[in-house]
Amino acid sequence: MDRIYRHQRHIYDASRKFYLLGRDQLIDGLQPPKGGSVLEIGCGTGRNLIRIAQRYPDCACYGLDVSSAMLLTAQGSIAKAGLEPRIRLAQADATGFDPRALFGRAGFDRIVISYALSMIPPWQGVIAEALRRLAPGGSLHIVDFGDQAGLPAPFKAVLLRWLELFHVTPREDLAEIVRAVAEAAGADCRIDAPYRGYAVHAVVSKGGA
Repeated sequence: MDRIYRHQRHIYDASRKFYLLGRDQLIDGLQPPKGGSVLEIGCGTGRNLIRIAQRYPDCACYGLDVSSAMLLTAQGSIAKAGLEPRIRLAQADATGFDPRALFGRAGFDRIVISYALSMIPPWQGVIAEALRRLAPGGSLHIVDFGDQAGLPAPFKAVLLRWLELFHVTPREDLAEIVRAVAEAAGADCRIDAPYRGYAVHAVVSKGGA
């Protein structure tokens, strides 16, 4: 990941803002409890974490990413926004991490995965690990590329070629896998396919203690 992002990190947000659809709607729907905690898995440049911290000023925010290059960019952006006291970052593998060792806490009220699963080969394990790290009553919020089933075939073909340049692979069975993992964990699941299937937006809710 560092090899991929060593140079991309400098233009990442500018190059992706027009086609990573649904990120801000996901943030608006988080609604964490007062004094709660939000973790972003695959936090990248810190763009989403900054918006989350600004949108929910009484919440503690955390981010993890496997790329040290991306974390370096994120730390700079967070400092520039004056949010260093409220956002903590750590380098970790999203398929298996210890939140207590990284951040000193057992779980999180909200976990966000925004357009990261399409870049992580063992992506199914990331979903399962995220559910494990939810606090009782917490929820996992996912947005990523969908199957584009409602869009014209030429558009889909061009989009896939474009994404391939950035090592991005839409998971066409994302909705089905999220449902299966949620069911196995005994969690509730709500899935939408906005923008005619361009994206998948999933919310998986864990029961209380």
